[in-house]
Amino acid sequence: MDLLSLSESLADKKISPKEIVEESLNKIKNKNSIYNAFITICEEEALAAAALAEEEISKGKVKGPFHGIPIAIKDVIFTQGIRTTMGSKLYENFVPDYDATVVQKLKDAGAIIIGKTHSHEFAYGPTGDRSFWGPCRNPHNPDKITGGSSSGSAAAIAADMVNAALGTDTGGSIRIPSSACGIVGMKPTYGVISKYGIYPTANSLDHAGPMTKTVKENAVLLNILAGFDEKDPYSINQSKEDYTRLIGKSISGKVIGLPSFYFRNIDKEVSKAINEVINVYQEQGAIIEEIEIQGIEEIAGAQVITIQAEANAVHEKNLRDHGSDYDPEVYERIRTSKTIHSAEYVAAQQKRNTLTSLYNQVFEEVDILVTPTLPILPTDINQREVLFGGKLVPVRQALLGLTSPTNYTGNPSLSVPCGFSNNGLPIGFQLIGRHMEEALLYQFGYVYEKQK
Repeated sequence: MDLLSLSESLADKKISPKEIVEESLNKIKNKNSIYNAFITICEEEALAAAALAEEEISKGKVKGPFHGIPIAIKDVIFTQGIRTTMGSKLYENFVPDYDATVVQKLKDAGAIIIGKTHSHEFAYGPTGDRSFWGPCRNPHNPDKITGGSSSGSAAAIAADMVNAALGTDTGGSIRIPSSACGIVGMKPTYGVISKYGIYPTANSLDHAGPMTKTVKENAVLLNILAGFDEKDPYSINQSKEDYTRLIGKSISGKVIGLPSFYFRNIDKEVSKAINEVINVYQEQGAIIEEIEIQGIEEIAGAQVITIQAEANAVHEKNLRDHGSDYDPEVYERIRTSKTIHSAEYVAAQQKRNTLTSLYNQVFEEVDILVTPTLPILPTDINQREVLFGGKLVPVRQALLGLTSPTNYTGNPSLSVPCGFSNNGLPIGFQLIGRHMEEALLYQFGYVYEKQK
């Protein structure tokens, strides 16, 4: 069953939370040794939560669509009494004494924490194959990367271990593995979801977000996660939103922009899949326009400067005191971030509002942007160069190229699966909108999902 069907069956008492949790735990036990999606499995805690949920539901006290539903949590998100490792030897046995706000929101909604999922060490990498716990493996081909850094969350959903998970995204870390594993992943507007209790990668770029099998499930989960949190200084004090409100409505007459920056160098099979997406939208009455985004190259460069400077600040003390405990590749990436001068970082922040405004000018011409999520197919585990645009380029650079700009601008971005390559690897496309227009992204994502 999909998540919403499970929810209905739970409310109607056709199935119990215990049965769902046991099924999820069995799948994790059978599959995790292959895909390495989970670092910590919360069997005892999940069964206890399932018993409580069963008692509440039996008394008619249904808390909502996630009551009694197992959900996986990326292992950089703090969970009270449950190990949270950041994918690193440094935190191998770290157990937080409080829940992140997003975890507390899930518990308040009756969701059941089933386990902590694999993360690229310190969420600082888009491949998902660098962690103290080894590489995470793609359920569509275990020799391929899942993408990162929310690697285990994507793999757990794609391998049917769970229906939903939480991820984080600093340069594409929800959308990259969502595309690579064939699931739906949302990076909402910056500040819509609280970051309190989430280990930082780069504070001004970090986002948390939902990862699911379907678009509607994703919107329902965002309804639970979104909201102002005084504990997060970056949190937006917004009015209550129903992110499902446009799902099922027509997109006829809406204008889709195809920004040239996102289409310059993409794999032929990715290009074919995106063209088919565009055809679906045209058949549904949308208008397609090729457009340019002002300042996009400068935005991409400023994002790189920002993530390097802020990540270096996060890790400065640990690098000095425990550098030998880092994964060598992650260590080297953070260490080289020291070359960013303070003047470069300050300049990147001073022009941020101007560049974000330039980016958003495009929405005076179009309603939404459609782009590839990834310009390439998932690469081999430990592969570090790929033939791209006629030359060898770093895999990391290729993976991050189309997702990272909206971390800098804060625009909501949704990755939706759109088929497979000839060798069975998932391909995803990205929907990008104005700030606070997540509902519109879900509207478009759902239209494609229902027509594909």
